[in-house]
Amino acid sequence: MAADPSPPSRSAGPDPRDPAAGARLRRLLLAAGDLLLDVLAAPAGLDVRVNDVVILDPEDEGGAHPGDLVLLVGARGRAAGRLVRAAARQGAAAVAVKAGGPAEADVLRGVAGDAGVALLAVRPEARWEQVQWLFRSIVDDARLVADGDLGEAPGDLSALAQTVATLTGGLVSIEDAASRVLAYSGGEAADELRRRSVLGRRGPERYLALLREWGVFQRLRSGEEVVRVDEHPELGIRRRIAVGIHAGTQPLGAIWVQEGDTPLASHAEEALLGAARLATLHLLRQRTEATVGLRLREDLLASLLEGRIEAAALADSVQADHERPVMVVVFALRAGAAHAAAGRSEAELQRAQLTNLISVHAAAYRRRALVTALGGRVYALLPDLARPSAESSVLALTRRIVGAARAMLGGTVQGAMGSLVDSLGDVARSRTEADRVLDAMGRDPAMDVATISDVRSRVLVSETLARLRADPRLRDPRVDLLTAHDAAHGSDLAGSLVAYLEAFGDVRAAAERLHIHPNTLRYRVRRAEAVSGLDLSDPNERLFAHLQLLMTHRP
Repeated sequence: MAADPSPPSRSAGPDPRDPAAGARLRRLLLAAGDLLLDVLAAPAGLDVRVNDVVILDPEDEGGAHPGDLVLLVGARGRAAGRLVRAAARQGAAAVAVKAGGPAEADVLRGVAGDAGVALLAVRPEARWEQVQWLFRSIVDDARLVADGDLGEAPGDLSALAQTVATLTGGLVSIEDAASRVLAYSGGEAADELRRRSVLGRRGPERYLALLREWGVFQRLRSGEEVVRVDEHPELGIRRRIAVGIHAGTQPLGAIWVQEGDTPLASHAEEALLGAARLATLHLLRQRTEATVGLRLREDLLASLLEGRIEAAALADSVQADHERPVMVVVFALRAGAAHAAAGRSEAELQRAQLTNLISVHAAAYRRRALVTALGGRVYALLPDLARPSAESSVLALTRRIVGAARAMLGGTVQGAMGSLVDSLGDVARSRTEADRVLDAMGRDPAMDVATISDVRSRVLVSETLARLRADPRLRDPRVDLLTAHDAAHGSDLAGSLVAYLEAFGDVRAAAERLHIHPNTLRYRVRRAEAVSGLDLSDPNERLFAHLQLLMTHRP
């Protein structure tokens, strides 16, 4: 392995073995994300403290100390297992390896579990230098915080809002990226939008929709620009200026200044820009601990749903009962015409709003509920359920969420329930069933919520068709001949035959569906038999022809 650093390597500076000097393992995992590594084992949980990051090679078994995160550079197979055990005996907090494949990862997972040490699987394409630098920077930052060397933003958000109000001569509110009011200044002459925002702790959806339509939110997210909103007396909106709060390219929120009875100060925009930069420090500090825990749990849930970690790691993180029933519910915002025409940032905003809405409802239903987005869908894990009422109560919850989401987003939102399973270890099965149900619902936008019992036949037919598509051997060439004839002559014999078969041979019903005369349909059916050579009096040929035709006549 070229360019790997030479072991051993240990941080300089304050004593890394000081138990108060390190960072919790969950913070390191949050920073790395699942693109860099996976958690294979966490027998002591994810709150173990990492005091230092060291690099060991296969020949070095004595370089670890209590609290170390040990990077096993170049270790494979039995040598890796031996070093994992040795690091555990020396008190290491965690060990990171590059496993040779799933089988080796399973073996090392068992070794780490028996030894009582956390085990991280680093992606094969990741460079050890990258991993070492990332983890050491986090541990070093934790030391700075512990030592009090990291500066603080003066005051709090409420004090900042009042200061900005004094400087600008307006009425100030500070909001997060979801338009929730975090702080606001005092003062008279509040317009309707400000009154409702402050009282509701969030901007009213009617006004938010107008601001989106006017492109205000897009401009606030795009950069450090003071955005002006003209007065609209008919809507109860006075003149405003606003600026986005950003951490790099990530939008964190915005500061709004409403003009009162007197015009804003001449230097109001300059003061607003300075306040936004200062507010970044406040919001980052407010979000750090909550974000670390929330994002890590979201990452762990995503890994669990995809079968990449064991349930024990998630149970420790969310304090859920590992042995009580759980259920997965999945939601999707279907791309209608309006949604498809929206820009990428607008679509991402809608998905974020959907995730936030689901999170609020799920948390109200179960304190330890988890929500994460995967592949354009949003999954809710509902733990600690109780039979026999769980399914009916989750169904009611899902309907509330879909109704609220449709009202807020103005699009087609669908929710699908997975099966109720006995424990967190069976979560992947519940997720798979929820996905199957949602896939089947996709062809019927009028269906808002469903369980497997509602769409079982659709699911089974869809999966049967998928098997037929995947295996060319499961094809009747006579059906292919019929579809080829339609393509060559511009006819619709196949579609007419499908309608006839789905009507169970009722010519009048099928003809009415196709808007043609029954005699025309009779002719087409006879013509389809003649062109293809199919014998529709044979139930086996009739059944298989119907299935194969559905592959081209059903989305």
